[in-house]
Amino acid sequence: MRQFCLAFAMVASIGLAQDGPYKVQKTAKVGGDGGFDYVTADAAGRRLYVGRSANPGRVTVFNLDTLEKVGEVPNTLRVHGATVSPKSKHGFASSNPVVMFDSKTLATIKTIEVKGNPDGYLYDPFNDRVYILSHSKPHATAINAADGSIAGTIDDLGGAPEEAATDGKGTIYVDIEDAHSIAVVDAKTLTVKTHYDLAGKGDGCAGLALDVKNQVLFAACRNPQNMVILSAKDGKILETLPLAGGSDGAVFNPKTMEAFSSHGNGTLSIIKEKSPTSFAVEQTVKTMNGAKTLTLDSKTGRILLIAAEYAAPAAPPANAPPPAEKKGGRGPGRQMLPDSFSILVVAK
Repeated sequence: MRQFCLAFAMVASIGLAQDGPYKVQKTAKVGGDGGFDYVTADAAGRRLYVGRSANPGRVTVFNLDTLEKVGEVPNTLRVHGATVSPKSKHGFASSNPVVMFDSKTLATIKTIEVKGNPDGYLYDPFNDRVYILSHSKPHATAINAADGSIAGTIDDLGGAPEEAATDGKGTIYVDIEDAHSIAVVDAKTLTVKTHYDLAGKGDGCAGLALDVKNQVLFAACRNPQNMVILSAKDGKILETLPLAGGSDGAVFNPKTMEAFSSHGNGTLSIIKEKSPTSFAVEQTVKTMNGAKTLTLDSKTGRILLIAAEYAAPAAPPANAPPPAEKKGGRGPGRQMLPDSFSILVVAK
């Protein structure tokens, strides 16, 4: 209860502006068993991909416009999510092994053995590759989307990667969760060119978004709960703004010049880029407890988040210390209520 009160006070202190332009326009209770992590929108193919970790694991696929289920990619062991190459029409599940599939039929094409522990992922249109991120070395595996061959690995990013962003021109940025830094990667050579240090401004960063046109990075951090905004050119910190919770994902919409950060405590922070050097917290939207990850439908501008309902944890023994909040705002010892898994749509 103490943690809840502190979180509520923090949200109130930065302005929970439900009367702003954004709101939850739709909540689709789509159900299904298993835990979940990432959600990814394929704006061109009009599909939405969600990894579900029930045994056996699977990627559940939805119509991006109606949110109706269209099928599944089965047998994805310890899956976190999936992404698609619009060029080759091949999808890749961040699982172990990685499952390559046809994005139209959802049929498995092949499985790809990778080292490390697949977690996050990135599609880079620069050379039509998919990057599978791992908290253990090698920290990233680059896969050619056309045929599923491994192009190479990045053995050491300097720590555990969480989220990555690409400028589409040969540079990839990766936030390093346990090293308060952003690794700058050359997509041609698969080498780390430099690191941008966030020490003192943000640690435990789990969300990263990029304004490609103005070369501005948005690093959503948990300790403290800040959006650290910096130049992608040289790492100079431009601004630091408060977030409404512990982030586990960030996206940027170049059409509206807004960055979004999703939090496990059921809030969504929206940062407005007023100019390449001026930024402000525009709105904090109440979403749903546990809605810690998000994706952008770049065609419609809608933000989609995933969450579920949970039974209250058993009461702790008398005088027991309050349990620590887990990564991304997930609470302790909770049991997901059957068929409560939901997709939320936030838009103006």
